[in-house]
Amino acid sequence: MPSWFNALTAKDRRTFWACFTGYAADSMDVHLYPFVMPVLMGLWSLSKTDAGILATAPMVFSAVGGWIAGILADRFGRARLLQITILWFAVFTFLSGVAQNFEQMLVIRCLQGLGFGGEWAVGSILIGEAVQSRYRGRVMGSIQSAWAVGWGAATLLATLLFTQLPEAIAWRVLFFTGLLPALVALYVRRSVSESSVFLEAKRSTHDSHASMFAIFGRPYRSATFYACLLAAGAHGGYYTIAIWLPTYLHTERELSFIGTGAFTSIIILGAFCGYMVASCLVDSAGKRVTFLMFAIFSGVLALLYTQLPISNAASAALGLPLGFFAAGLYSGLGPWMSELFPTELRAAGQGFCYNFGRALGSIFPVLVAASWLDVPLGRSIGMLATAAFSLVIIGALALPETRGMPQESALPTDRPLHDSPG
Repeated sequence: MPSWFNALTAKDRRTFWACFTGYAADSMDVHLYPFVMPVLMGLWSLSKTDAGILATAPMVFSAVGGWIAGILADRFGRARLLQITILWFAVFTFLSGVAQNFEQMLVIRCLQGLGFGGEWAVGSILIGEAVQSRYRGRVMGSIQSAWAVGWGAATLLATLLFTQLPEAIAWRVLFFTGLLPALVALYVRRSVSESSVFLEAKRSTHDSHASMFAIFGRPYRSATFYACLLAAGAHGGYYTIAIWLPTYLHTERELSFIGTGAFTSIIILGAFCGYMVASCLVDSAGKRVTFLMFAIFSGVLALLYTQLPISNAASAALGLPLGFFAAGLYSGLGPWMSELFPTELRAAGQGFCYNFGRALGSIFPVLVAASWLDVPLGRSIGMLATAAFSLVIIGALALPETRGMPQESALPTDRPLHDSPG
């Protein structure tokens, strides 16, 4: 195991694995829909716009879920809310398998989004407050790599079920499996205690019920805005690729489900490596440099992957670095956002910024569906993903560098944002 993991206490390790498995379960449930989408387009005669709406709806509602869960976590504790949110999104993933039409699926996926947004917000705060500042990027980035694990599990399940069962049955069974990982994660979470940073803040703060709108006040307004922009760009670029790539490979590249799964697996492998490498760079080189580098490479590779008339072999080769840079951006989001707000506002601030950014970023997959009417799907994916990654560059240049800041503190509240001495 890496040295930072050996430096964690037994309590911190239990927290680490609880958050890791929970986030993997979250990721698996989210990535089931992209494999189901082309099937539902045929079975339910969905338009491209309808399919895009179903993909985007939970992302939009995750903004509300993340903010509400963050506010409740700041008042009642991180561990308790973590259990509630993971159970919530798992149940509604399961219920997706019984939907009979577009309207039912839309309602279920909107409700799923509430728990989906809350789980990351609460889990990332819990682990962020548990570890030392010098390890925060590596620990939180390693937990972020669980997203690739869940994505890989979804890919394996989809490939298995769609090759063994008729499509009309396979997609329902695939959603039913979304309930199983949550049960394991809930069991693990029983051994996780509350954040000591949160408990100390509750004891020392007379007004423990900070206003839910405090993150929009003058001391934090700029941080909130640019953190939302940073998250919007990362989410927009990633989801444009993750949601539409299986359909692109299946329709324009005419790959089978096995071929689509194989190509997607290469991108997932790159994503896992990207999470781990970026988590180290966040601690060593700083947040800003890491985000700028990964955003620039992500935009360039998205264009190369979808715009050039390259062979399938070349696409497979490009898939590894594409997943590496596009997913690696996420490793820094949690550490950077958690250091922009004080303890009494941390979950609310991080939950809102991350998930409101997710809601804004979810517009990009919808734009892909809309533009698909006039331009080839691959071209639409490449152009819109690059536009999204450009927002990351703007946010990274505007936010202060917070490398090494202890979790008990945050940026000064009596003057505008500035670069901290890193």
